[in-house]
Amino acid sequence: MPKKYEPVDLKNVKTFPLEDRPTKVQSSDFIQPCRVNPHITEFLDCLPHILKARELRGAIDAIVNAAELKKPVVIGFGGHVIKCGLAPLIIQLMKEGVISGIAMNGGASIHDFEMALIGRTSEDVAASLESGMFGMVRETGESMNHAIKLGAEKGLGLGESLGTQLIEINTPFLEYSILAAGKKLGIPVTVHTAIGGDTIHMHPGADGSALGYTSFIDFRLLTSIIMDFNNGGVYLNLGSAVILPEVFLKALNLARNLSPHKIEGFTTVNMDMLQHYRPLQNVVQRPTKIEGQGYSITGHHEIMIPLLIHSVLAKLKKNSVSGL
Repeated sequence: MPKKYEPVDLKNVKTFPLEDRPTKVQSSDFIQPCRVNPHITEFLDCLPHILKARELRGAIDAIVNAAELKKPVVIGFGGHVIKCGLAPLIIQLMKEGVISGIAMNGGASIHDFEMALIGRTSEDVAASLESGMFGMVRETGESMNHAIKLGAEKGLGLGESLGTQLIEINTPFLEYSILAAGKKLGIPVTVHTAIGGDTIHMHPGADGSALGYTSFIDFRLLTSIIMDFNNGGVYLNLGSAVILPEVFLKALNLARNLSPHKIEGFTTVNMDMLQHYRPLQNVVQRPTKIEGQGYSITGHHEIMIPLLIHSVLAKLKKNSVSGL
């Protein structure tokens, strides 16, 4: 016969006072209603001190502190940051002296270069793939591959090679180019390419040795910046799911291998429309495991990145005015 069960009797259940229970949320964490049309720093102060609102504040404060302490702030990004129309904001950060270096993947460099050339970029891949003409526009391939070969001959990195070329030919939309801005302002813009991963690698002018040589210079240049990350540097990964998280991890490891002092106590931030494995592991978690802080914030680039950058600039201005 199966055992017969009866509903349990609750009279002997143990309880304890509400005051003795640890809690995760309290009234002081709640949102504070703002006045209509608040200043952006007021808006940030109004946000609840909970979850990603708290992390967004932390990321903003880390960038502001790094800029005020003259510690490196490096932004790494993929092509969608350019395609979402955000280059002018990044250039503004560069001009304001907030950014110490830029790291972009090969796709981002192509979109940046095309914006400078004709003020337009991004093709319909599916529409061109069947005919074999995806990525085969003549001017982009010729100009970029020519610039990379010239740069290799001069011992330049990939980013500087492209920025130099854009300035020399004085493209009509030069003001939209991060590559050109880096060259003009003396701020390193590094490009990290995977051979075969970019459209210009399919062109007859592509030179694998020049691509590898110039991109390898940029890898070593990025490592040099990261060697100064100790106690206050910031690395932001914006929209790169594979290439830049891998490059950053290796550059950090190489910097720690070469540095006479520990490289820790810095901040990393991953901002993307989806949270992927490599950015979470290689940017947010592993690099800051010993000491430091990693943030992961999810949202559309065209909303979240302007919010981040304008907040940073506003806080820097506010601190400057108040003499902090």
